[in-house]
Amino acid sequence: MNPYDQRIRKAFADKDWQEIKTADTWQIFKIMSEFVRGFDQMAKIGPCVSIFGSARTKPDHHYYKLAEEIAYKLTLEGYGIITGGGPGIMEAANKGAKTAGGKSVGLNIELPFEQSANNYIDNDKLLSFDYFFVRKLMFIKYAQGFVVLPGGFGTMDELFEALTLIQTNKIGKFPIILVNKKFWTGMMEWIKNTLIAEGKVGENDMDLFILVDTADETVKHINDFYSKYLLKPNF
Repeated sequence: MNPYDQRIRKAFADKDWQEIKTADTWQIFKIMSEFVRGFDQMAKIGPCVSIFGSARTKPDHHYYKLAEEIAYKLTLEGYGIITGGGPGIMEAANKGAKTAGGKSVGLNIELPFEQSANNYIDNDKLLSFDYFFVRKLMFIKYAQGFVVLPGGFGTMDELFEALTLIQTNKIGKFPIILVNKKFWTGMMEWIKNTLIAEGKVGENDMDLFILVDTADETVKHINDFYSKYLLKPNF
């Protein structure tokens, strides 16, 4: 149990801890503790890039090696790396950051059947969450860019959360980079031929992200963006 949870548990010692975690009226304190802990620790880290992708990607896969290279090169440019803390693409990105001697952050989620944190996260930069929505906020608030490699539902969730917040002007625009054009082409065609064609999104919404194939393209796009804008929290 983290120290923030311990403080809440002590403050409400006459309540059953499971009740605090599950009852609607008490659950707010657990949620608050995750926000406070996340803000407190993440604010100290400095400019970071969040890297997303499938937890199922194996270390010998091209995507794994590419994520590791991207993280390594971003770290050399002075960025910390934030991942979901698990295996696959997340492990690869943390490994790249660690190898380059940079800041390696893991925002792990506690699930009944997965996932354990990978071994490449800095000891003082591993945060575990019960709530997906708190965790996603940390990804966005402290990220100077999103690098999205091929992944599944969780990856799509994080991608479209960021796109929605930027589209609706809830946060400022920052680089969103989709890596591996072949993987993303089908979705891009659907957005153009269905969403845009039916007026569900605007043509200019396609400008919210860019497709690339290489680590160098990824790093260049982020560097080019911040040659014009200041590095700062997104809200």
